[in-house]
Amino acid sequence: MARQSNSDKLSNYRGKVNLAQKKLQQENYGQLWQRLINLYRGRQYRGVATGDRLLVNIAFSTINTLAPAVSIGRPKIMVNPRKPEDGDKAVVTESIINYWWQHYGCQPEFQRAVKDYLIIGHGWVKTGYRFVEESKLNDIQDTADEAATGNPPIVGDVESTFVIREDRPFLERVDPFNMFVDPYATDMNDIRWIAQRSRRTLKDVKNDERYDYSARKDVGPAVSNAYGDYIATGNYDTTIDADEAQCNIYEYYNIDTGEMCIFSDTGDKFLVKPTKMPYVFGHPYIMLRNYEIPGFFYPMGELEAIEPLQYELNETRTQMMNHRKRFSRKYLFSESAFDDAGRQALASDDDNVLVPVKGNENLQNVVVAMPAYINPQDYYNQSALITNDIDRVSGVSEYQRGAIPETTRTAREASIIAEAGNARVAEKLVSIENSIAACAANLIMLGQQFLTGEQTVRIVGSEAAPVWLTFDKDYISGEFDFTVEAGSTAPKNEAFRRDMALQIVSAMQPFAQAGLVNLPKLAEYVLRTGFGVKDASAYLTQPEGGMMSPDQAALAQQGEAPGVSPDELVAMQQGLGPAPLTGPGGQIPVPPTGGGLEGLPPEVLLQLLQGMQQ
Repeated sequence: MARQSNSDKLSNYRGKVNLAQKKLQQENYGQLWQRLINLYRGRQYRGVATGDRLLVNIAFSTINTLAPAVSIGRPKIMVNPRKPEDGDKAVVTESIINYWWQHYGCQPEFQRAVKDYLIIGHGWVKTGYRFVEESKLNDIQDTADEAATGNPPIVGDVESTFVIREDRPFLERVDPFNMFVDPYATDMNDIRWIAQRSRRTLKDVKNDERYDYSARKDVGPAVSNAYGDYIATGNYDTTIDADEAQCNIYEYYNIDTGEMCIFSDTGDKFLVKPTKMPYVFGHPYIMLRNYEIPGFFYPMGELEAIEPLQYELNETRTQMMNHRKRFSRKYLFSESAFDDAGRQALASDDDNVLVPVKGNENLQNVVVAMPAYINPQDYYNQSALITNDIDRVSGVSEYQRGAIPETTRTAREASIIAEAGNARVAEKLVSIENSIAACAANLIMLGQQFLTGEQTVRIVGSEAAPVWLTFDKDYISGEFDFTVEAGSTAPKNEAFRRDMALQIVSAMQPFAQAGLVNLPKLAEYVLRTGFGVKDASAYLTQPEGGMMSPDQAALAQQGEAPGVSPDELVAMQQGLGPAPLTGPGGQIPVPPTGGGLEGLPPEVLLQLLQGMQQ
């Protein structure tokens, strides 16, 4: 089989991208996604308004209830070695990836992709490596003589040095409208190619030295300004400066052949010729997928199912508003029964006004209220019915929205409703955590492949007393499995965290009695996790002797504790009172001299002391 030329490859790749774009248009995906985005934005009406219209944006509330529930917290990424010899490296790698995620802006970019994931059903993130260096000119002329004589310096030899500005992996969100995949694929496992479109000015493209010189000079402006559903079709506007015109650049990854290339939608050459994919893991894109639809590549989002209900709710509330505006009380009266003064008094807004009536006509027949046609009460309940339908379809209950239910429920009923809603959120949490783990794996592999020189990272210790490590790519070499601590991306409830910390203390009491618990470490965990104390170790004093075994306790009672003099034993015993505290098995916990626990919160101190005394 003859080898395919670059010209044939370029034509083939452009044809595949055009086919994917046509497929999206035929399936109306672009219009659907833009409509759902407008639903979230509150731009739910189309055309020019002919009257007042009301909008109750439940779609906005739904998304902003789910998004914090799954991605508000910074994830705690855990790294496990696949081989025994990589155990030490896994500890360092875990600290490095969590440091990178926090300090390299990964969290905000990922949260933006989560918004796409919830609104339109899927989101895209891209991982890559950024290496930026700048040249710096240094004058190496020896000017010692000039300095001594006071003569002006003479320009001498100049050498150029390079300063590294950035040397790190990155993660960024990609606009879903700019991603194209094999139109015959049903999921990410069977795609044969994937491409990303970016829009750049002609000036930037022609000055980009990463591209082939002759190819970038032939790049022309885009024929149309198609961008998702917000299409501004038409030929290139000649009134705009040619260098400021926009052009489409495609970063294309051929998964079948393992090649990547970059090309424009104009010109007859590759900007970057087909070459082997630069990353060991293949293409750099990770797709966040919401509700799967069997047989379809693109999943379903949160708003697609409630879209018609949102429109119905807006229409119902608009009708109610217009009906209230049209309602006004009117009266029928006998014109001959009133003169001008009587009509003025009758129309007056003043209280306790006398209205003169002419003649002897029955007063009940003089003025009667005009009948007003009021819609049935059920009509005004339609809004509540639609809202209940939206909650039922979306799975977001009134409790999750932070609303007080109109119906009084028992604590058990409220708990059942909350658990049912949390089940769907838990499913999304697992999906989000798996995506974060995939991103973390890519970032570490990028560091293993491209990291140059040495970098510094905080690996252990609290914020008040950090410990820093200088590392290179050898420190993170190895094979690892990446997971995310369950619930670390969910919002933290302070009262719940404090209660859980105290429950841990209660659960550890039997182990403390058996001498199996490091009490200062437990207290430090409770302070940091349950009460948010950053420098918890400042409140604690490390014990000198730890927990005594039964044999040590027997010797201690005779004043013969190994490694502890009788005077020291008496001093340690006096730290908690006249007699030593003993537990089952005759073990003696040795607390720090002079107490050392007085800085703890009262409830924690009580829990710990009870555990030591029982």
